[in-house]
Amino acid sequence: MLLAAVLLCSAMTGCSGGEKEDTSTALGIMRKYNKVQPQEIDDNYRSCYEVFVYSFYDSNGDGIGDLKGLTERLDYINDGDPSTDTDLGCTGIWLMPIMPSPSYHKYDVTDYMDIDPQYGTMEDFKTFLEAAHQRGIDVIIDFVMNHTSSDHPWFQKASGYLRGLEAGEEPDLAACPYVDYYNFSLEPSTCKLEGTEWYYEAPFWSGMPDLNLKSEAVRAELEEIVDFWLELGIDGFRLDAAKEFVSGATEANIEILTWFNDMVKAKKSDAFIVAEVWTDLSTYSQYYASGVSCFNFSFGNSDGVIPNTVKHIGNANASSYGKAIMKLQDALSAYDPDYIDSPFYTNHDMGRAAGHYFNEYSAYQTKMAQALNLLMSGSTFLYYGEELGMKGSGKDENKRAPMYWSDDAGYVGLCSGPADMEDFDMKFPSFEDQKADGDSIFWFVAQTIRLRNAYPAIARGTAVLEEALSNENVCVLRKTWGEEEVLLAFNISEAAQSVDLSGVTVSGGDPEIGGVLVTSAEEPVLEDGHLSMPMYSVVVLSHSK
Repeated sequence: MLLAAVLLCSAMTGCSGGEKEDTSTALGIMRKYNKVQPQEIDDNYRSCYEVFVYSFYDSNGDGIGDLKGLTERLDYINDGDPSTDTDLGCTGIWLMPIMPSPSYHKYDVTDYMDIDPQYGTMEDFKTFLEAAHQRGIDVIIDFVMNHTSSDHPWFQKASGYLRGLEAGEEPDLAACPYVDYYNFSLEPSTCKLEGTEWYYEAPFWSGMPDLNLKSEAVRAELEEIVDFWLELGIDGFRLDAAKEFVSGATEANIEILTWFNDMVKAKKSDAFIVAEVWTDLSTYSQYYASGVSCFNFSFGNSDGVIPNTVKHIGNANASSYGKAIMKLQDALSAYDPDYIDSPFYTNHDMGRAAGHYFNEYSAYQTKMAQALNLLMSGSTFLYYGEELGMKGSGKDENKRAPMYWSDDAGYVGLCSGPADMEDFDMKFPSFEDQKADGDSIFWFVAQTIRLRNAYPAIARGTAVLEEALSNENVCVLRKTWGEEEVLLAFNISEAAQSVDLSGVTVSGGDPEIGGVLVTSAEEPVLEDGHLSMPMYSVVVLSHSK
């Protein structure tokens, strides 16, 4: 009976009554310390899970993920019960494109107000949305308004009209207004319209013609589309390729985003809008003047602040991570004092993070990098499968591999993945195996999100680097939000570290351990003002008033 009690206790989030806690794994240690219950999130400082529906979970056995399958697995993302800790605890979902498209990735839309049949029906979407909201999950959808598919009726009507013009004849917008929906010109551009002397802008490829977002008629169409999705109950939009709305024209892009933000917020004031502006901090920070959030490209990817910090590349180390956080805050607040950052580590266009680390500490570093992302202020984003350490690099299809639920090919719900995906083996075990392993990446990520949801200052606070407490291996950040204050101590090294906290206060009192993240079965110790931290670990220091 004692063994059963211990096992039951280890499966729950808050042991009580004096039962012995199992601390033989990293999960057991984290559960021992992470007792603060997650809070209900009612703003846009969320932990968002990026889902490629095509590769997530297949409900009908055709090998393609679908909305019914995603709905079936929502409890994996968040079961809606804060007293449990067996789900990821994510409070937002970003759906990659779900609208009809001729491509597997669906970034070339043919109908902005419908669901791609591969994914199901509009009723399936409504059911998914209701189920997500019941669990406290906000849903934002990918809105690809930089371009359409060349199969879209707008482009088909415009191109058909232009093919019917006589040589030298100017188009009449009264006869075909759709010509103005795109960037057609007789001057050489990226693509030539077959059978005519006309060119059109399509920098990604000929099947993705750019929309003319300066056109009032196009803006009216986009507003109608926004109305459609907001009336369905979605919570916001992810805007694809915002840097290419008008390629090479930052001011014009900011104007377009400002128009879009103002238009959406007038309809739904708490809508969350995040734009993809894949460039350097000094440039994408300017886009915050529009009122939207932007993905934090300076911290993510294989050459960003996070992997460089973990690997101590060049001058990057624990202290420089904290300094980069403060530099980021200054850059974004200069354009919008009410900004919400959107940190992420990897996405569907990037090689997966498991490929960043190769040495004997690879698993520990993979975990630590996730903590450096998920404990940042703002609305953080986690790409599906990163919580398992999935692999995927090279061609885009490889980066969008099937969710690794099981290594059993007969596992119900497994997707086949994109047709042109290469064969490769995963580096770390499947979810089925990881959920049974208290030292797995999955449990580390789930506990990280749990702590983020438990302490509002982690997601919302302004960070200050405690330089006197930090060095090349240790970063101590003080985060303040209103009257709440926490210290986040990161040991970003393969060796144990000590931090002298004598004389240091949190919320006016002595620091107390309020939560821990460990990558191995070693406990932190706070004694007589000294904090001892095991390798690759994080300690949340708070003060209970």
